Amino acid sequence: MSAQSPVGAARVGNNPFLRLVAALSTVAGWCSAAMIVAAVAITCQMIFIRFALNGSTVWQTEAVIYLAIASTLVGLPYVQHLRGHVNVDLIPLALGPKARYVMALFTLSLSIVMVAIMLWYGFEFWHLAFERNWKSDTVWGVRLWIPYAAMPIGFALFLLQLIADLVAVVTGIDKPFGLEEA
Repeated sequence: MSAQSPVGAARVGNNPFLRLVAALSTVAGWCSAAMIVAAVAITCQMIFIRFALNGSTVWQTEAVIYLAIASTLVGLPYVQHLRGHVNVDLIPLALGPKARYVMALFTLSLSIVMVAIMLWYGFEFWHLAFERNWKSDTVWGVRLWIPYAAMPIGFALFLLQLIADLVAVVTGIDKPFGLEEA
């Protein structure tokens, strides 16, 4: 990834940590997109089997649900990197540069704490499913630690992207809330 970022994306400059996190977030975005494509393909296959062949499906519905959830979680860091989350920047626009900087530090720090808590509980839940060898109560009987792995993976990558955003603001590589001073 070059020092130039897509319009609206977090800036990385020449900082190796920020470049690495941006690359990981981009890979996560591609994986998320691949999961959506796989879910759509499986849905089409399921429709064909049910309506064209008049057959029953065993694993398709469950797989599509797990893929959609995993896509959402694994896609979090990429959306954060592109600043694609819903933003209301009325308050940051009304603030001066120093207050905007303080607000950015506060909101990023609070977000880091919240996502770290989600990571902790997501990992704990995944580990419990792995340790106890939980399986779904369906005919497919998928080992639940596999789809549940999306929680710690997604939240860990999201946490890493939030830390990178904080580092970028603190080091002056990126502006608070991505807003240039007026």
